[in-house]
Amino acid sequence: MNLVVIGAQWGDEGKGKIVDFLAEDADLIVRFSGGANAGHTIVTEEATYKLHLIPSGIIYPGKKVVLGTGMVIDPEALFTELADLTEQEVDWKGRVFISDRAHLVLPDYKAEDKDLEKKRFNPIGTTGRGIGVTYAHKSHRDGIRLVDIFDSALWAKMPDSYRTFLEPFKARLKEMMVDMIPFLQPYKGKKTLFEGAQGVLLDLDWGTYPYVSSGYSAAAGACLGGGIGPREVDRVLGVFKAYSTRVGNGPFPSEFDPDRDGEREGLIRELGREYGVTTGRPRRIGYLDLVALKYACRVNAIDSLVLTHIDVYDELDEVTACVAYEYEGKILTDFPASVEVLEKAVPVTQTFKGWKTSLKECKDYASLPEEARDYIEYIEDYCQTSVDVIGVGYRRSETFIRKELWTRS
Repeated sequence: MNLVVIGAQWGDEGKGKIVDFLAEDADLIVRFSGGANAGHTIVTEEATYKLHLIPSGIIYPGKKVVLGTGMVIDPEALFTELADLTEQEVDWKGRVFISDRAHLVLPDYKAEDKDLEKKRFNPIGTTGRGIGVTYAHKSHRDGIRLVDIFDSALWAKMPDSYRTFLEPFKARLKEMMVDMIPFLQPYKGKKTLFEGAQGVLLDLDWGTYPYVSSGYSAAAGACLGGGIGPREVDRVLGVFKAYSTRVGNGPFPSEFDPDRDGEREGLIRELGREYGVTTGRPRRIGYLDLVALKYACRVNAIDSLVLTHIDVYDELDEVTACVAYEYEGKILTDFPASVEVLEKAVPVTQTFKGWKTSLKECKDYASLPEEARDYIEYIEDYCQTSVDVIGVGYRRSETFIRKELWTRS
């Protein structure tokens, strides 16, 4: 049973929390894309964990996790993160594995990334961590995979700066290195959780190009970066927030406008703690964009939606969602490829009555206020996809499931 979890917006939807929540029943957790530019926060009753490279399932004792082929891995960032986990008393040794085909992020790439951003005629707001450059080197066929640093002939050809940087990490990396295809074979028929990074609207092909990430953000990435065939995906979960956020440059048609929405952006940012885990940058905030969410459901064949952060709306009198775009006098209900259209589009909204009560104590769907259920059911009808998991707070325990997920759709 292979369960794929992706972001259904522009990232930061709460995938880490959901993967952690589902990991309790998983036999293996595989991260299939991205690098240290990602940030996944997990809040248990005991502690808060901030992960960037390590799959979210590592917090559960005994669970094995894999950094997949589709990832790009900065060894320095990896071992810093593992040291942080050790400080938080997470015993990760013998439980973290890395695909031998995963590419490595090198210091030269980070400098190249920052220099490239300065020279762009159309800056995209990169994190400067060398992620896009590493993927570019991979495509140019001059990247360095993990397995390559143990190739004596290739090692001798590498620039001195590469060898100097990598040498201190070689022995530790070799202990974690696996060939994913034979490694995954014993898990056939068992429960494997595939964790994505960023969100589908940042996917290189299906996102708001060029304001996208360079890795796989769509569900298909679980096959390419996770080591399974397309017919082996049993269910796709798309995680989304009750509102929308975005970090960095790029179109954001449902973004709050101070002239139209007053101080709502600042209010939601503080209530939702909307600051980047990796960068600390304040996130841009907007209405839940149902046009974009429906698009994400379609392009990923999402079987179940996972709603997070709905509790952020607990204090509001009204909840508003974007249900269409207005562009040059036309109403659009399909998500366009054109950046110009998205940047000039005005959100067409629908308002719902707020529930004005805390949702944190709700343990099942029936216990939600009628107003919250109305909002959720409208989303389901619009996207033609059921909302099967609901998070009513940051903690692992503040989540409930409406239907069994470890089944083939």
